[in-house]
Formats: sequence, C-alpha cells, structure tokens
Amino acid sequence: MSRPERRAVAALSGIFSLRMLGLFMFLPVFSVHAHEYAGHTPLLIGVAIGIYGLTQGVFQVPFGILSDRFGRKPVIAAGLVVFALGSVVAALADGIWGVVAGRALQGLGAVAAAVMALASDLTGEAHRTKAMAVIGVSIGAAFALALVLGPAVTGVAGVSGLFWTTAVLAALAVALLYLGVPDPPRVARSGGAPLADLASVLRDGQMLRLDAGIFILHAIMIATFVALPIALRDRAGIDTTEHWKVYVGVLAASIVFTVPLIVIADRKNRSRAVVLLGIVLLGVALAGLAAAAGPAAASAPIGTAAGAGSVALIACMAVYFVGFNTLEASLPAMVSRAAPMRTRGAALGVYSTSQYLGAFAGGIIGGWLLGAGGERAVFVACAGLCAAWMLIAAGLRQPRRLSVEQLPIGAVEREAVDALTARLLSVPGVVEAVVVAEERIAWIRVDRRHLDRPALHALSSITS
Repeated sequence: MSRPERRAVAALSGIFSLRMLGLFMFLPVFSVHAHEYAGHTPLLIGVAIGIYGLTQGVFQVPFGILSDRFGRKPVIAAGLVVFALGSVVAALADGIWGVVAGRALQGLGAVAAAVMALASDLTGEAHRTKAMAVIGVSIGAAFALALVLGPAVTGVAGVSGLFWTTAVLAALAVALLYLGVPDPPRVARSGGAPLADLASVLRDGQMLRLDAGIFILHAIMIATFVALPIALRDRAGIDTTEHWKVYVGVLAASIVFTVPLIVIADRKNRSRAVVLLGIVLLGVALAGLAAAAGPAAASAPIGTAAGAGSVALIACMAVYFVGFNTLEASLPAMVSRAAPMRTRGAALGVYSTSQYLGAFAGGIIGGWLLGAGGERAVFVACAGLCAAWMLIAAGLRQPRRLSVEQLPIGAVEREAVDALTARLLSVPGVVEAVVVAEERIAWIRVDRRHLDRPALHALSSITS
C-alpha cells in the first residue's frame, strides 16, 4: 500500500478499535455481573447484550446512504457522539432496563458501514482485502485487549465504569477521525436515488449471501458470549477473575493459524475457500463446546474426567477464535470487492445492518436458550446455525481482482454523463465507470489483464 493508504487504514483501524473496545469489554463480564441490576432475568441479560444490534441494524443503511450524500466524516462523527451519549445513559443506570436503554442508544450511532465505505474509498482495489484484513485484525486485537480490561475495569469501577470508559473512547475516536484520516474522493457520494441504490444492492444474490453470512456470524458470537462466561465459571470451574487469562491464551493461539489464512485469501485470491473453511472451523468448535459443557467441574484436577473436559472446552475456544477471526476479516473484504463504487455506502449499510441484526438475534436467542436449557443448548443452536450457513455460502463465487483508476475528462454536460459512461463501459476490460462531471474526472474499475488501455486513453483524449 502507498503511504496515504497506510495512514488511512491505520487511522480507521484505530477508530474501529476504540469503538469496539468498549462494546467488547461488556461481553465477558455482564452475564456474571447482571445480578447487580434490579429486574434482571436470563432473557433480559441477553436483551441487554444484544439490543444495540437492533438499533445498529435499523440505522446502518440510512447512515451508509447519508455518507454517500453528505460525506463520510460528518456522518461518522455524528454517530460517534450518539454512541458516547448512550454510554453515559448506561453508566448512570441502576436497573437492567436502564442498561437496555443505554445500549439501544449506543446502537443509534451506526457508523460501521460509513467507516468501511471510507476505507474502501481511500484504498486501491488491489489492496482492499489487505486493508479490510488490517481492520479485522485490529478489531481482534481490541477484542483481546477488552477481555483483559473488561474484568479489570469492572473490578475497580463496576460495570458502570465500563460505560464511562466507552464514552471516553468514543471521544478519542472523533479526534482520530479528523486528525488522522485523509479526505475521501467525491466518488464516495452517489448521484442516484437512495431507494434505487438500496434496490440495486438487494437484487445482488452474491451480496445477499454475504449479508446472510455476517448475520449468522454475529448471532453466533453474541449468543456464545451469553453462555461462555458462565460455562467457564460453572462447568470448567474457572473463577471469573481468571477468565481473562483463558481468553488471552486462546486468542494468542488462534492468531498463529488465523494470519496465514488471511494471507492466503489475499495473496492467492482464495477468499471463498477461506470463508468456507472458517465456517467449518466455527461449527466444529461449537459442537465441541456443546460436548465439553458437561457437569460443573470446579477446581477439578486436569487428570480427572472433569478436568479433561475443561481442557477440551478451552481447546474448542481456540478453534472457535480461529474460525471467527478469519471470517471477521474475510467477509468485509469480499463485500467491498463485490459492491459497486456508486452504491458502496448503501451496500455496506445493508451488510452492517445484517451484522447488527444478527447480534440482536444472538442476544435474544442466547438469553432465551440459557434460561430454557443452559449453556449446552446455546452451543448446540449455534452449531446448527453454522450448518445452515454452509448451505448458503456454498453458492458464493470468488470475487474478481479488479483495480480502480482515475481518468481525466473534459467538461461534460449533465445530459451527456450517461452517454460517456456507456462509452467507457464499452472499452474492453472496463467493468464499472462513474463520471464526476463537476471534477472533470471519471472513476473506472478495470480488469488490468484484459484492459484495452490505448482505447481508454484515446477516449480520454477525445473528451478532454
């Protein structure tokens, strides 16, 4: 990547990490500290964990489309401010419904689609997978750090301290947005009608398969973390103050396998195969967690059957994180390569909507199953979701490796834009074209292996 691309990816990764750190710190502690809030039940624990996904899901598409119209940065900044306000509401809550309200308000700051669209705007097509992988790895790093900081902050300041910390992190993310992220090109703003943009995205079968995939992935993730902290405490006999050690250990072990898979997806152009492998790993791990979630084994020696079950549970967690982290990095890269330039914000909005609605569904399903059948029921249901996902993902196609280029053009009247776009698309190797008449440039997406560059330059010289 070029220096501006590296700067953009680093800053956007930081914004994603700061925002997700607060959300992730909540996951490993709330289900075992929810008794501190009046009115708590297993179902409401799941609602509190997953409710932000409902409001995030509802507002991702509007935020993505607004970022196409009014620019990425203003929309992202507004979303981060709303996210911080939700953190304050949750920090002041003393009942479970106050936490639910704060988490719902956090979700109104639905900036994930706009951030991913901005990353796509500021990186070349050839480096898109790498950029998304870096963002995915940064989220994984935030996850690892959150699993350490969550119990530590809770021990010092309680669950409310997590929310105050989240508000501060959101403010830092706003500062990083304006100090560290370059301004995107104006091609980021679509000239089409919002409903037409959305309809175009919803007619794309490949995009819908990817949207279904991220829905299932995050439903599984949230449901798992409704049950996993309790399983570690009650089934594996590990005190809650020691959970962070388990999380850090399994995450570190998973990175050894995750990084090579991401490299294969990028350099070998095998993202489809890597996604299918990630689904298999996730399903196997969840089936193993269901089997390992046997009778409570508090303080059981490793040599006993219960102790061996604890080791099996931790080993399955490591496989789980290999699958999850691989999919978390690979899916958005595939989406960004499949989404058209003109409707990228809308496409990523639908994708992010699916992601967060999945989180909401996972919280509801996880909380209900935890109350009805315990941790094992949660893991079994998640393994079943993986099996359904494999059937959906089998129809995915490997995305083409394309490049985005800028082509200078002369003055073009608005009524001539469509004709020029059609002429650009008639050039062999040009897959997509967006004419920005006011800037006298055209953005084109090309297959360099088949591009008729002389014909393209000839067209440029005629229109200049």
